[in-house]
Amino acid sequence: MTDKFWYKVARTVIKAGVFPVPISDLLIELLQTLITEEHAKFILIFKKPSMTFDEIKQKIEIEEQEIIKMLDNLMYNGVIVGTRSRSTGVMVYRLMGLYPGIFEYTFLRGGTSEREKKLAVLFEKLFGEITKGTQKNYDSIIEVFKNLPPTDRTLPVEKEVEVGTETVMPFEEIKKYVEEYDDIALVHCYCRHAKDLINDPCKLGASKNNCFLFDKSAIYGIEQGFGRPVSNEEAIKILREAENEGLVHKVFHVHSDTNRGIEAICNCCKCCCGMISMYYRGAAPIHTMSSYLAHVDEDICIGCGTCVEKCPMETIDLEDGIAIVDEDKCIGCGVCAHHCPEEAIHLERTGPRHVFIPPKKVEIE
Repeated sequence: MTDKFWYKVARTVIKAGVFPVPISDLLIELLQTLITEEHAKFILIFKKPSMTFDEIKQKIEIEEQEIIKMLDNLMYNGVIVGTRSRSTGVMVYRLMGLYPGIFEYTFLRGGTSEREKKLAVLFEKLFGEITKGTQKNYDSIIEVFKNLPPTDRTLPVEKEVEVGTETVMPFEEIKKYVEEYDDIALVHCYCRHAKDLINDPCKLGASKNNCFLFDKSAIYGIEQGFGRPVSNEEAIKILREAENEGLVHKVFHVHSDTNRGIEAICNCCKCCCGMISMYYRGAAPIHTMSSYLAHVDEDICIGCGTCVEKCPMETIDLEDGIAIVDEDKCIGCGVCAHHCPEEAIHLERTGPRHVFIPPKKVEIE
């Protein structure tokens, strides 16, 4: 196939997502490793990200059984996600963007084949290309990022929320979030697993089996072998273990719309998490929704530095032996409060707020 053909395939995949990715030889090599030419031709019909089976049949002249076979293969590989509409009962097939999307599904099963190792290397190189693009066009691309929706919502450690000042709404509490759903799938942390595949393991030594899919995404994930079903109680137990490891709860909403239901919860470390590590490497901003800020009780704080060490956003410093929080960079995750040995930090509710932290400026070759 010609370069022009694969350029069209790359553009189709990028348009299906929300994150700007430059089309390059590296991206095309990644896609050629991920899908066959036959599958590439098929996904070109997705002029819009989501289509029903009838819409797909109208766009392509192949037998119905062949379409089903094609969809099954692409769903198994996480390039297309198929879920049933609650309002109509009709199956809707959604082409995934590269990131977030295909990247996550590529590593959800925790596989270690040569193909998965190669894809992990290619994704890492691609993120390096994104960093170079961001740094070279810093001012203009920041404006683009500002206009994109937040990719996730940061949920605080439940017991650290300061109650009494205002009633905590159910969607702000991780436990109540989980209790709302009957269908939950436990999956590998794709970020930590991808790092393992390139011999760059998590600096916290955190578990890799503590991310979740919910609702229709859980059903899809279980059917396709990406994860296994778990109960509400088991999910909550795993989430508490993640808190103790110093991980950040992040919830991903359907179509990145915080007014819609959730489809995933991740437990993130700063060294591996795609979103956080992209910020530190200078590729992308932190853009999240939060409703809390960390507050230090100066009368109790002894300046031990635990919070400075644990904060995933490096937003806490010690001044005159007291912890000081940079509120502009605080994502309200509660990791500092959960691990403070003196219980000198708690979270104060602010109400929903956008947190936008531009990517770090770094030296590039």
